[in-house]
Amino acid sequence: MAGSLAGKTLLVTGASRGIGLAIAERAARDGANVAIVAKSVTEHPKLPGTIYTAAAAIEKAGGRALALPCDIRFDAQVEEAFDKTAAIFGGVDILVNNASAIDLRGVEAIEMKRFDLMHQINARGTFLCAKLALPYLKKSANPHILTLSPPLDMSPRWFAPNLAYTMAKYGMSLVTLGLARELSGKVAVNSLWPETAIATAAVGNLLGGDAVLRRARKPQIVADAAHAILTRAASACSGNFFIDVNVLAEEGVTDFSPYAVDPSQPAILDFFLDAPITAGVQKFPFGG
Repeated sequence: MAGSLAGKTLLVTGASRGIGLAIAERAARDGANVAIVAKSVTEHPKLPGTIYTAAAAIEKAGGRALALPCDIRFDAQVEEAFDKTAAIFGGVDILVNNASAIDLRGVEAIEMKRFDLMHQINARGTFLCAKLALPYLKKSANPHILTLSPPLDMSPRWFAPNLAYTMAKYGMSLVTLGLARELSGKVAVNSLWPETAIATAAVGNLLGGDAVLRRARKPQIVADAAHAILTRAASACSGNFFIDVNVLAEEGVTDFSPYAVDPSQPAILDFFLDAPITAGVQKFPFGG
């Protein structure tokens, strides 16, 4: 991958752990500036990592870090995060919408406060961050918005039995769909989704613990794909719903085994994808 994010400034939501942190660290290896926007200011027993531990990891990787406590449900906090990032680093070149909430319960079991939380963080939060990023991105030489959300598929199997989550997650993808058209020629707007389950604390806690994590890929596969997208010319790369392995294949990667948590185990296909792309990936009973 020939492109570099050296000197670029990224604002990454939900970057205290998991995929968000992996994307931030990959950019930091180029010498990028990274604003870490998340609520995690103290350690959680089931979700290790804070904005401060993430900042230390980014600086260790070679980048400059700014840890910003922020709940993206609140307009003023997001506005302040962009203002501080631009004041310290001189602007914002890239927004990565990674923050997301998940609850897979069905309509009878889920409380409306959880429904509201997912929509406030996933759909509204993505829209809000994109809206407030625009004044800064329009001043960048190669502006990108990248959202961690799936390709849109209206098959009922993805809406039942986890309707609330799918509505909220697809809301993020609708932001990509609409803004790519609205901002055509000005800002690149794309989504990125993993082919397989990714080994994060959320996946381990919600989908089966170590048994699922062993059949997942490491967050670095998504980070490498994100890096490839974000180093492309914005003018020629917008409106796409990318899958990580397809992006990396375009970059010449043919062996995905180094990304496996346990190479002896077949990886499991992620939500919202009907069929594996790479050999050895197995379907898992996600969705309906």
